[in-house]
Amino acid sequence: MNFLRGVMGGQSAGPQHTEAETIQKLCDRVASSTLLDDRRNAVRALKSLSKKYRLEVGIQAMEHLIHVLQTDRSDSEIIGYALDTLYNIISNDEEEEVDDVEEENSTRQSEDLGSQFTEIFIKQQENVTLLLSLLEEFDFHVRWPGVKLLTSLLKQLGPQVQQIILVSPMGVSRLMDLLADSREVIRNDGVLLLQALTRSNGAIQKIVAFENAFERLLDIITEEGNSDGGIVVEDCLILLQNLLKNNNSNQNFFKEGSYIQRMKPWFEVGDENSGWSAQKVTNLHLMLQLVRVLVSPNNPPGATSSCQKAMFQCGLLQQLCTILMATGVPADILTETINTVSEVIRGCQVNQDYFASVNAPSNPPRPAIVVLLMSMVNERQPFVLRCAVLYCFQCFLYKNQKGQGEIVSTLLPSTIDATGNTVSAGQLLCGGLFSTDSLSNWCAAVALAHALQENATQKEQLLRVQLATSIGNPPVSLLQQCTNILSQGDKINRRGSKIQTRVGLLMLLCTWLSNCPIAVTHFLHNSANVPFLTGQIAENLGEEEQLVQGLCALLLGISIYFNDNSLETYMKEKLKQLIEKRIGKENFIEKLGFISKHELYSRASQKPQPNFPSPEYMIFDHEFTKLVKELEGVITKAIYKSSEEDKKEEEVKKTLEQHDSIVTHYKNMIREQDLQLEELKQQISTLKCQNEQLQTAVTQQVSQIQQHKDQYNLLKVQLGKDSQHQGPYSDGAQMNGVQPEEISRLREEIEELKSNRELLQSQLAEKDSLIENLKSSQPSPGTNELSSATAGDSEQIAELKQELATLKSQLNSQSVEITKLQTEKQELLQKTEAFAKSAPVPGESDTVIATKTTDVEGRLSALLQETKELKNEIKALSEERTAIKEQLDSSNSTIAILQNEKNKLEVDITDSKKEQDDLLVLLADQDQKIFSLKNKLKELGHPVEEEDELESGDQDDEDDEDEDDGKEQGHI
Repeated sequence: MNFLRGVMGGQSAGPQHTEAETIQKLCDRVASSTLLDDRRNAVRALKSLSKKYRLEVGIQAMEHLIHVLQTDRSDSEIIGYALDTLYNIISNDEEEEVDDVEEENSTRQSEDLGSQFTEIFIKQQENVTLLLSLLEEFDFHVRWPGVKLLTSLLKQLGPQVQQIILVSPMGVSRLMDLLADSREVIRNDGVLLLQALTRSNGAIQKIVAFENAFERLLDIITEEGNSDGGIVVEDCLILLQNLLKNNNSNQNFFKEGSYIQRMKPWFEVGDENSGWSAQKVTNLHLMLQLVRVLVSPNNPPGATSSCQKAMFQCGLLQQLCTILMATGVPADILTETINTVSEVIRGCQVNQDYFASVNAPSNPPRPAIVVLLMSMVNERQPFVLRCAVLYCFQCFLYKNQKGQGEIVSTLLPSTIDATGNTVSAGQLLCGGLFSTDSLSNWCAAVALAHALQENATQKEQLLRVQLATSIGNPPVSLLQQCTNILSQGDKINRRGSKIQTRVGLLMLLCTWLSNCPIAVTHFLHNSANVPFLTGQIAENLGEEEQLVQGLCALLLGISIYFNDNSLETYMKEKLKQLIEKRIGKENFIEKLGFISKHELYSRASQKPQPNFPSPEYMIFDHEFTKLVKELEGVITKAIYKSSEEDKKEEEVKKTLEQHDSIVTHYKNMIREQDLQLEELKQQISTLKCQNEQLQTAVTQQVSQIQQHKDQYNLLKVQLGKDSQHQGPYSDGAQMNGVQPEEISRLREEIEELKSNRELLQSQLAEKDSLIENLKSSQPSPGTNELSSATAGDSEQIAELKQELATLKSQLNSQSVEITKLQTEKQELLQKTEAFAKSAPVPGESDTVIATKTTDVEGRLSALLQETKELKNEIKALSEERTAIKEQLDSSNSTIAILQNEKNKLEVDITDSKKEQDDLLVLLADQDQKIFSLKNKLKELGHPVEEEDELESGDQDDEDDEDEDDGKEQGHI
């Protein structure tokens, strides 16, 4: 701090001795007092003295104030006083900066105090991290002074403080919390703090952006009323510009986060004549600049293109065009809107097409391009507005061959409106090109040159344009008229710069003739053009005319380089000889170099936008500087080349052209073959899809047919059974008119007996098979354990066999009884039929009828008796069946162990069967495919003799099998 003491001693009017002693005592009290109240009062006193005695308080008290921040964090009041004092020491207030009484050296010293104290404060990086930690306190008296102090530090020594914050843990994240503070004062000062923090530091800009800064700032702008908001909106927009300008990562994040869509409501201002306050104009100006940051030509082309498309899709471009065509918009906002629309449509075909369709709200409606061109060629309009319109027209034509064709077509005879009711863009450009205002001449010439930029077709089309100069004279071509005006020079009185008109026309002619041998031929066909150019180049004129000489040399060089030698009088070699005789090659090259050496050339080559401080500086166009850079060296080589070298070069060009034509021919062939391959691939894919669909349909139909066959077979079997069982009974029931319920009951009971008998027989068969399996498994090798386990149960098995034999005998007896019952039933049915046949005939006696009825009643009683006996027998059989079931269950428990081993073996067998079934399925599919292939061969006409015979044999076999199946069904 010795240099600060030196500054203090060098001041002319220092503080009184008593004030210095007071500051010293206060500092001692802060350092030594044990009571918090005393220290707080001392810091408060230092705060009150810090504004007037900034140097003394800073020198003596800074160290003590930092110590207070470290030790007394529990007391928010003393912390707030300390932060305010430090802020007064470090910041440069406007009140102190402006003082007419002070001398210049003392003023500089006071202005430099802030940076000196800042350097002392940040020398210990812990001080900045301490300040960042204090910002986490929610107390207003701590957070607000801390925000102001950190902002002042960043203003004084921004890069150093930024680096300290960047390396401190969670430093930037703590500052981002200020935007979420509910107290507007802290939130607004937090925006100012982030402005200073993000200035010219890409790393911090990325961190702030990824800490959700875009979302919070856009929310604040919306809450404050968008463009109608106050200075807070302005601060937020400046912060957004800091985050997005020259930061491709943040621009991409802004676009990917769909934040461009949230910018559209900013420009919903309407066409009101009132309500344009100064703050609203400032806010809208910053909003337009923010849009331009996203679509700047300096950005990577891919990022710019994606932002342009997003602006069109969300309606932002449409909103900007609405402002463009609205009435009552301030001039500076209109100018910036034109520049913004220019960069939004630049190089984007979709946006350019939309802009071409925009009409001004006039009667009749006119295209927006025509209205803008009317402003450009009107010398009463502001210069800045005319430059903006020219930039808009250039951006509309940039990489837009469609738009270039539309502009040139308005000059052609077939499209000119004969009535003259409507003014076209071409007529406006011609009117500006030949007016008496030099600025209009230059703007129209540059605009027309952009309509020809990198478009050989339009250069040839423009040669057809004819102009009517005066009544009675024949029309003159546009090219001839331009050269006529150029040759007149300063003979015509024009408003503005002397050389501006000629420079504009020369730039137009150079652009027109470059890469267009037909235009060169038309230019050389006028015998006055070459002598005029050589005369201009050969003269020794002043500095102002040197630029015109350089452009004339460039035009003559283009006439040589792009000359196809179609005119004998002005072939390449003759023009070179003319230059060597009248000008000299070295002098010609020197004059050609005047263009790139001009002071305004480098300025125009930096940015595409024509941004000039005054009309006198409007000399070069950005695209023309590119053309000069491209052709200057080529023309220099062409001038020094001999005729032999020219011939060799022409031969090389011809061979290259032939080679290029061959290459293009083969490229076209390859392209066509690629298209054919793509079509064939698509056809194959569609055929594959159709084949798969047909195969699935065939399989479904085959499965459905098989299901129908199975259902048909089942129905046939069921119908056969029903016809066997129900035929006699139904006839008897229909014939027997006496007590059919008893007969149906007998049928049901007989059916139950049959089913029970079948169940018992099936169970017996299963048990017999199990016993046979057990017998076969006992003597097999490898089952010693199993045989030893079953040796003890051999007696039980023998007993089971005896029981089964007795059960079989019982079942046989029961089956005999059932057959007896069935025969008796048949007899009864026959009797009933006979009774029905012997029904009483009219004329018989009553006695015969009475005897017959008694016989029937006796028979029926006998049948009832027999049914009762059958019921009793059924009950006995059911009881016997339950007993047999219990015996079978006991035998199942003994056989369960053996059954487990059998199950394992059966699992292996089933696995092998599954594999066999899969193989059979595969074979069946293969046979089906072979069969389909044979059919296709037959359709194609290929003979398949042996296989056809085999197939016919197979079909005969299938027919035989079908006949056998039919016979079996007939027997059933």
